[in-house]
Amino acid sequence: MIGFKNLHHEEELLLLGNVWNVQSAKVYENSGYKALATSSSAVAVSLGYEDGENMSFEEYFYMIKRIKKSVSIPLSVDLEGGYGSSPEMIASNIIKLLDIGIVGINLEDSCITDGVRLLLNRDVFFERLSIILSILKERRREVFINIRTDPFLLGIENALKETLQRIALFEKLNVDGIFIPGMTNEEDIKTVVEVTSLPINVMSLPDLPDFETLKALGVKRMTSGAFLNRHIYRELEKISHTIINNNSFKALFI
Repeated sequence: MIGFKNLHHEEELLLLGNVWNVQSAKVYENSGYKALATSSSAVAVSLGYEDGENMSFEEYFYMIKRIKKSVSIPLSVDLEGGYGSSPEMIASNIIKLLDIGIVGINLEDSCITDGVRLLLNRDVFFERLSIILSILKERRREVFINIRTDPFLLGIENALKETLQRIALFEKLNVDGIFIPGMTNEEDIKTVVEVTSLPINVMSLPDLPDFETLKALGVKRMTSGAFLNRHIYRELEKISHTIINNNSFKALFI
């Protein structure tokens, strides 16, 4: 099997299946996906929480362990801000994940405070990330560190310029990849890809270009976030209404 890090440097795009439980993980694996990644948002909602580290790391870790045991393909974890109040706690969480065979981590440079997602100061985030990576030094080869940067997602002014400035800082720390949710414009994608050698990860949105266009632009990794989870539960809602309205279960078997 091709190593997880190497999958980001293949000619073909790496399409990760975003999972929230064992059932979803098995569906993706059986469909031929080469690797999986948790959607923290989808896991949180499935446990009755809002997104933004409202579930505990222990609850999340339990779900991650169950998913990991159920599949044979690589699993990466969306760790949001790290589920810790200090770089040391975040690094400790990552080490626990490595100990059960997790091969990738997403860390993001924004946080949700009082229900509002805010972009962290880039220098503050750089310092925190620097400490985390220093603690992980002996185990860095085991994990793909994918840094999510959110200027586009948050729609800030001069999002492209801010994103490029943040990527330049992340490169200094030798991270493994950059995730830019919210970036969909082809020229923006082309600009970002051309300024860095790091694999670029984009996320599904209605106006995201198709896979062939993304491949031509140089994107290496794609994810769907919590959108498939939301789609499935919209369909569940529809079929539930159909059963009630038709006074019959027949629609389940069509």
